[in-house]
Amino acid sequence: MKKFGPALLVTAAFIGPGTVTTATLAGGNFGFTLLWALVFSVIATFVLQEMASRLGLVTGNGLAEAISQQFTGMKRIFAILLVVSAIGVGNAAYQGGNLTGAAMGLAGFSGGALTHWVWLLATIATGLLLTGQYKWVEKSLIALVLTMSTVFVATMFLAGPDLLDVIQGALTFDFPDGSSLMVIALVGTTVVPYNLFLHASIVAKNAPSDDNLDIALRNNRIDSSLSIGLGGLITLSILSCAASTFFVTQTQVDAANIGQQLTPLLGEYANTFFAIGLFAAGLTSAITAPLAAAYAVCGALGWKTELTDIRFKCVWLSVMLVGVVFASSGIKPLVAILFAQATNGLLLPIIAVFLIWTLNNNKLMGQHKNGLLANIVGGLIVVFVSVLGLYKLISVFI
Repeated sequence: MKKFGPALLVTAAFIGPGTVTTATLAGGNFGFTLLWALVFSVIATFVLQEMASRLGLVTGNGLAEAISQQFTGMKRIFAILLVVSAIGVGNAAYQGGNLTGAAMGLAGFSGGALTHWVWLLATIATGLLLTGQYKWVEKSLIALVLTMSTVFVATMFLAGPDLLDVIQGALTFDFPDGSSLMVIALVGTTVVPYNLFLHASIVAKNAPSDDNLDIALRNNRIDSSLSIGLGGLITLSILSCAASTFFVTQTQVDAANIGQQLTPLLGEYANTFFAIGLFAAGLTSAITAPLAAAYAVCGALGWKTELTDIRFKCVWLSVMLVGVVFASSGIKPLVAILFAQATNGLLLPIIAVFLIWTLNNNKLMGQHKNGLLANIVGGLIVVFVSVLGLYKLISVFI
């Protein structure tokens, strides 16, 4: 575990109810045909998170601070507004999905109205953030999520998906009818824009001296590859379980039967365990998303990024409230979570462009700025997710 570091928190943040739900719907409705989108997402996540964390280590600043410092006058105002609005809107939608997913877990375990659980969860998350004494809870929830992930991996091997189907799905670019939103959601649930701000801010608080910078950068790459690779394996396991359970039998996935994919391993306890895991994943993300939004907004505006700062509190509290309203709006749970992931996928190109632009600033990054290969790969990622977003928008009107 010595090679695991801050990136493991990023993995725990994106393995939330959105990942569980989106991967289940992708596998249940399309089998392994969208696995290529997951492979792309994992690669894109590593490339962009490595850039963001390298920025934090080299400059000692978060991504939002670095972006705002590069511009002056109206350009700076425009950049700040763009970052604040993108992360604010994205995290509000994402927070709605987090609360909905956790509420689904509780409702599935003990019954009750979904809206009541949403308000209870929001109250718990808000109380933890206000006191600042949430780390032990966060560690416990991460342990539960990792436990759930272990069961998914074990179930995947027990279900025994056809290896040729897995390889073909990973290497074949296939776009079945009606899958465009699902592809965007798979990208959005893995390459989460707010994690770029979160990762940079976390490592920036412990930025090394110049003498130790090369070692820190090397360890950061190892940390990112191991942690994000683990997240990709977890998502693959969920997708495989759903493909083996729902797609093979042509069973429609809904909120009532979503836990049945664990039946081969857990039998009658499948739904109960799934509900507990979904609750843990949702509450962990419900704490992380408002914090990341606060880091981004406060960093861009030049405010303090401390839990005790009143403006910092106001930002994450606003995201929390909007998330509650979204989760309580009566939208079907699975639709709400899927919409949150798709929103993230549409916002990703904006944040990625700012990140790559910043990593090419010679004055800011020095010898650690992006090389040609990093720029090419990063540019291809931006182009691909932009085309996906445009395709979806055009399809709405045509």
